[in-house]
Amino acid sequence: MAQEKRKRSQRFYDYSLLFAIVFLTIFGLIMIYSASSYKAQIDHGNAAYFMIRQGAVAAVGLVIMIIISKMDYHWYAKVWKLGAAIVWILMILVTFTPLGREYNGKKRWLGYSSFSFQPSELVKILVIVALAAIIVRCGRDIDRFAGKFRAMVLVLPLAFIVVLNNLSTGIIIVGIGFVMMFVASREKWPYVLCIVAAGLVLAFAGPISKVLTGIGLLQKYQLGRINVWLDPEAYAQQGGFQVLQGLYAIGSGGLFGKGLGQSIQKMGFVPEAQNDMIFSIICEELGLFGAISLILIFMFMIYRFMVIASNAPDLFGSMLVVGVMGHIAIQVLLNIAVVTNTIPNTGITLPFISYGGTSVLFLLIEMGMVLSVSNQIKLEK
Repeated sequence: MAQEKRKRSQRFYDYSLLFAIVFLTIFGLIMIYSASSYKAQIDHGNAAYFMIRQGAVAAVGLVIMIIISKMDYHWYAKVWKLGAAIVWILMILVTFTPLGREYNGKKRWLGYSSFSFQPSELVKILVIVALAAIIVRCGRDIDRFAGKFRAMVLVLPLAFIVVLNNLSTGIIIVGIGFVMMFVASREKWPYVLCIVAAGLVLAFAGPISKVLTGIGLLQKYQLGRINVWLDPEAYAQQGGFQVLQGLYAIGSGGLFGKGLGQSIQKMGFVPEAQNDMIFSIICEELGLFGAISLILIFMFMIYRFMVIASNAPDLFGSMLVVGVMGHIAIQVLLNIAVVTNTIPNTGITLPFISYGGTSVLFLLIEMGMVLSVSNQIKLEK
């Protein structure tokens, strides 16, 4: 009895995950400098231009992450409806008003002058929080049609308005919802059927895309991306240029790469190498060894997510972590698949590594949410 009285509960904090986050963020800054120095020197007169901008946002994001990690995550469930209203307003502003800033023919940014951000990144966080709250509220009814319908009413309209200007983010949003519902549901067969159907669509993408274009459900530029994916060499001077140059970068890296900063493809051959195609530069400079090492770090991060989700104090905390895990896993897989031409090019960034202030800021906010769940896990000592 005396021993039991001496026992006290100690809160857990996942320092292993924290180390992985900091490592990926710093590694991302190094690779952004390496991949963008040539372009930055020519366009801005400063080889470190992109790295400095990313580093400033990352520093702010890390501070916000630590603050969020020390907060009680349960309050998210109380404010998600307000968050949904704000997100809908932002998405309407960016899509249907002059406040939306256009880049490469797409209105994805909202802001003024030098300040802008992508509201679609905020949608990802909202879907994770809101769907976690809905799953908790539905309980066992999540396996029934009513539970699934409530989830679809939340996810699909948001995914649709995002898809109007950002197909890749819309796919990720649907993917996050799919992963969370799959984990929460006892009946797995509907989700397995969806995976099989997606595989069949990918296998017969060519004929399907032509039919969809014929009936007006697929735009010509989207059909062009699929054609490039199926035969990039036939479109080497058009949409296939970036894909082929990325593959050349991957192939030329060999086992251990040419060395950090020694990429040739970043010198104007791979367009905007610091963005979606940065994995190809990693392969060229650090080789197969560097690419596999990076993938292993991401796998370690996902493993820590699984540990936290399994030991979370309640279902809401567990589903929050599952949602973030789904987001990171989907985005890493899709980015690498795009760079290696396994799937059509959809413009998906590599988490923590690709250049993008909005992306890294909201990723670090998500990491703060996960760490806040880990901080609520109590250990007996």
